[in-house]
Amino acid sequence: EMASGKGFLLLVALVAFSAFGADKDAWTKRTIYQIITDRFWRDNGDTNTPCDIHKYCGGTWKGIEQKLDYIKNMGFDAIWISPIPKNQGEDYHGYAFLDLFEVNPHFGTREDLKHMVQTARSKGIWVMLDVVANHCAVIGSDFWKINPFNKAEYYHDVCGIPSEDWWNNWDVMNRCEYCCNLPDLKQEHPFVRSTLKNWIHDVVQEFGFEGIRIDTVPFVAKDFWGEYAQAAGVYQVGEIFNGDYNILGRFAKPDGPLDAVLNYPLFFTLKDVWVHQNSMYQIRTTLQAAKYHINPQHAGLFVDNHDNERFLYHADHQNLKNALAFILFAEGIPIVYYGTEQGFNGGNDPYDREPMFKNFNENSDLYKFLQTAIHYRKEKQVWSNEHTERYVDDHFYAFTKGDILICLTNNENNEVRTISYHDFSEGQRLCNIFNWNDCLTVQNHNLYVKMSGRLPRIYIPHQLNYLRIFSFQFY
Repeated sequence: EMASGKGFLLLVALVAFSAFGADKDAWTKRTIYQIITDRFWRDNGDTNTPCDIHKYCGGTWKGIEQKLDYIKNMGFDAIWISPIPKNQGEDYHGYAFLDLFEVNPHFGTREDLKHMVQTARSKGIWVMLDVVANHCAVIGSDFWKINPFNKAEYYHDVCGIPSEDWWNNWDVMNRCEYCCNLPDLKQEHPFVRSTLKNWIHDVVQEFGFEGIRIDTVPFVAKDFWGEYAQAAGVYQVGEIFNGDYNILGRFAKPDGPLDAVLNYPLFFTLKDVWVHQNSMYQIRTTLQAAKYHINPQHAGLFVDNHDNERFLYHADHQNLKNALAFILFAEGIPIVYYGTEQGFNGGNDPYDREPMFKNFNENSDLYKFLQTAIHYRKEKQVWSNEHTERYVDDHFYAFTKGDILICLTNNENNEVRTISYHDFSEGQRLCNIFNWNDCLTVQNHNLYVKMSGRLPRIYIPHQLNYLRIFSFQFY
């Protein structure tokens, strides 16, 4: 009796923390590791059974729980997991629910999920749930198959919009099946609206999620998202697969209903700069545009994800390190896609959803790179400092967050840049967190930064004892 009472009190405390402790400002301090649940880890330890990437491969919530230390050791303090409702057939990804109220049996039981979330929190890791409120499974007009939306009246009609007019037809977009034969839920129907809102409220409370990532945001009317966000009661970051901040700003605060969106315009810029070697002035232009439409500090920053080919599909490790250094120290909430640390380089969906089963090497170069960068992101509390550009040209971009100087390049040339716009003191010494032998000294108010090997450099004030506590030499 007493043990069970203590367990109940613990659950109440955890749920209360989830509801009131995980707002958008609290999330700015987090670094997120995105997981495709089915592809991460089989809880029976099986690494030999082949994975057909078009079907379920065996990853579970228990499997995630077993690998939380691998994630924590890299420095991450949040994970984003796949949608949890039961899906149809081999829809391992979770984005096409068949039964909203039944958890996906391929991933485990409700108790498995609760235990994973509670174990994660005990390790300082928050859990973000991916959710879908726009559509359900591909069932044609056999609506009876969907629980609880089992009638035609719960869905919008199928209709077409010319591709060139897609983003200019908001009313039609919100009330039209948008793609892939996915039946489009009619959120203006009272039963659909109330059921979706009650579901997100209950799921957050039952399992204790600290945040949600919302799929296919622009295909649902804004007023619904405001009510949905309020029902969730935790941080929301929405997916709008578009490079125009005018469109993102319709849905994200300060003017939109959601706390934040994934920063897709910046994602496209990072690809332009480090995959296509375009001018780094684009970073300045994109950052300036963002602040007029969204709150950048709450947006999700990423270099790839499950909907896009892996960054390494076209780029190399040096360019990836530069891009990762940017998202980890720039303004926003960094999201790193699972397998990045093991050099995964798959193409577009589904080839960017590789199994992790044989790839948990904590000594890989990229694992150690992320470990070091995330350590100093947290140690220096970069979220509390302004992003200040210090130098930019076509192939070099430098900025500070507090007393950290981040220097990035997309060029092979071993060139020296003279940075005179900074807040460091004459004679002050700064050293590179990836190589403590690479140091700068302020001379005549200038910093002379030599870039080589197309690698990022992140300099912090030299403090001999402090620097040696946490170090890993990269180059």
